[in-house]
Amino acid sequence: MGLLENFRVALRSVNANLLRALLTTLIIAVGIMALVGILTAIDVAIYSLSSNLSSLGANTIEIERVSTTVSGGRRQGRRGVKKRSDPFTYDQAMEFKERYQYPAEISVSNFATGATVVKYGEEETNPNVSVFGATSNYLDTKGYEIEAGRNITEKEALEGGNLVVIASDLVDALFDGKPQEAIGKEISAGPLRLSVIGALKSRGSSMNASQDRRLIIPLQTAKRYYGSSRTNYDILIAIPDPTGVDAAMGEATLTMRGVRRLKAGEENDFEVKNSSDLVSIIKENTVTLRSAALGIGLITLLGAAIGLMNIMLVSVTERTREIGVRKALGATKRNVLLQFLIEAILICQIGGVLGIILGVAAGNVIALVLGGSFIVPWVWIGLALVTCTIVGLMAGLYPAMRAAALDPIESLRYE
Repeated sequence: MGLLENFRVALRSVNANLLRALLTTLIIAVGIMALVGILTAIDVAIYSLSSNLSSLGANTIEIERVSTTVSGGRRQGRRGVKKRSDPFTYDQAMEFKERYQYPAEISVSNFATGATVVKYGEEETNPNVSVFGATSNYLDTKGYEIEAGRNITEKEALEGGNLVVIASDLVDALFDGKPQEAIGKEISAGPLRLSVIGALKSRGSSMNASQDRRLIIPLQTAKRYYGSSRTNYDILIAIPDPTGVDAAMGEATLTMRGVRRLKAGEENDFEVKNSSDLVSIIKENTVTLRSAALGIGLITLLGAAIGLMNIMLVSVTERTREIGVRKALGATKRNVLLQFLIEAILICQIGGVLGIILGVAAGNVIALVLGGSFIVPWVWIGLALVTCTIVGLMAGLYPAMRAAALDPIESLRYE
């Protein structure tokens, strides 16, 4: 009996006991769906985050405040209290920009507000538009591109002015998606009346946070209308040569220590981060989650393997006479062994394919809801198929050996 004939016999057997095989297939499908679905969702989330950070470039450096834990007082008990270091003031940010020696583009920006209604004529947006004050390098360091009009100049950023560059969602909401029509128009945003000088290309969203629902105004204008003594100014550095990131980070640390007036021996009250480091940290932190997904899937598949073994043992008992006929016609122990092993693997693979389809769909749906993009996780698909094959071999081996060991004469007498 050839391999192809064994496949045909396996298919006929599955079809003859369709309901029984279907139930086992569904158990396997659920296990594979859990395995592939969770792993796919994790991959999509990481891919989405990596894509958004790569738009800044792996050679982008950000300087952030650090959080420290201070011991609680009598009211707080023994638990520590998280306290962030002092914000980067406007003067400190601008001093850093002037003193930094490494050849790079440096942008200074601040988050002014995240709950603004923007109006133009009779049209207005929802009260969820963010306003950022920024220098002229902000768009380059953040990975934005101008679609129409122009960027804010450095002179305008430092002197102020009622000018604004708008993101694509605002173009869609206020100007019917026509960026050229927005240029030169006057819009209102909170207490400000602003003249539109530029419109940005769409950036999409990252983890449910839209990058296209924002206004960029001159830094000095944001400072004047939204600034306070506790306003923190963000510093972003774009290095032209990625091989110089380490040197640039070292220079940034030395420069910022001077700006913050830290003495020798004092710890840094800031962190210098690179976007590629952030992705690596996130990937490392998902190892436990991946392990949990593998555990859930394998436990479910273990239950499916036990169910499949039971079905195969029942099948051997029901087909004892058929086995005797095959052996009487010349089938060897190897032929019978292969027949039942192929049948077990076939049931597992059918369940695996169904589980892969459901898992990829479920994982991508979750990721799309969170603002990710659709991917096909070929690595996890391959892992699922290999796992199904192993489960089929493990579950089918004992029933197949039992079938192969049957005596043909006793089997022919079986009723």
